[in-house]
Amino acid sequence: MAKTKKTDIDESKNDEEVEAKLEADEEKAELKEEKKEEKTEKKIKKEETDSTQDKKAKLLERAKKLAGEVEEAEKLVNLKKKIKPEEGEGKETLVPMEDYLKSSIHLGTRVITPDMRKYVYRRRADGLAVFNTALLDDMIREGGEFLAKFAPENAIIVCKREAGWKAVQKFSEITGIKAFMKKYPAGILTNTNLDNFMETDLVFICDPWLDKNALEDAIRIKIPVLSICDTNNFIKRITKIVPGNNKSAKSLGLILYLLTKLYIEKRKLNVEMPKISEFVDDWENLQAPK
Repeated sequence: MAKTKKTDIDESKNDEEVEAKLEADEEKAELKEEKKEEKTEKKIKKEETDSTQDKKAKLLERAKKLAGEVEEAEKLVNLKKKIKPEEGEGKETLVPMEDYLKSSIHLGTRVITPDMRKYVYRRRADGLAVFNTALLDDMIREGGEFLAKFAPENAIIVCKREAGWKAVQKFSEITGIKAFMKKYPAGILTNTNLDNFMETDLVFICDPWLDKNALEDAIRIKIPVLSICDTNNFIKRITKIVPGNNKSAKSLGLILYLLTKLYIEKRKLNVEMPKISEFVDDWENLQAPK
């Protein structure tokens, strides 16, 4: 009987030890879980902090970019303020402003090179660049003065683009400056062995890209180059430019008409200046855009 009682006591003691151990294990598990949760919470907070810092950095970068854009826009606005009044304050232009507009001289391409950006006033909704017409008028005057420094026998004009052939031909007839259209004879200025070799002091081209062979020859023999340049042209190796649309027959016609007129006046040539209609087909019926 006593033995049975002792056994019961031992079993009771064992149960208590097992229960105590289980409780201890549960506490350890709970503690471990708490530490795990704490670690996870710290990780989440760190990620949130990193994310916040990353967002702040991006916002700061965006703010700097916007500040730069605002500064650039302010510069453009200031430039326009300087330029635009000239268009509307009765400045005397070579031809009425309406003539510039109806010739499309002010319409560039969708590409604007860094060289030509300063001559652009804005972009249209369709992406075409728009030249500042007041600047074009000034630059045509300067181009005429530059061209007039050279006697007719000491200059040539080159135009590969078909749109310019009619005007170039008329320009050549009136000024006496030799014209090369369609194809420029390779080496005519650089190869003394050619039968058609010639010497000249100025090369006048209508597009630096299409007339690049004439441009290269002029650079090779180190003589000045006058060029009509559109918004997509590069001008680093050109001595003097006349900005404007060099893709359109009516635009090229107006530019060459004005340069012919200036050349005659400044060199005091005894020739009759023809009407603009001889440079541009159907000029009388052209309409300026609304």
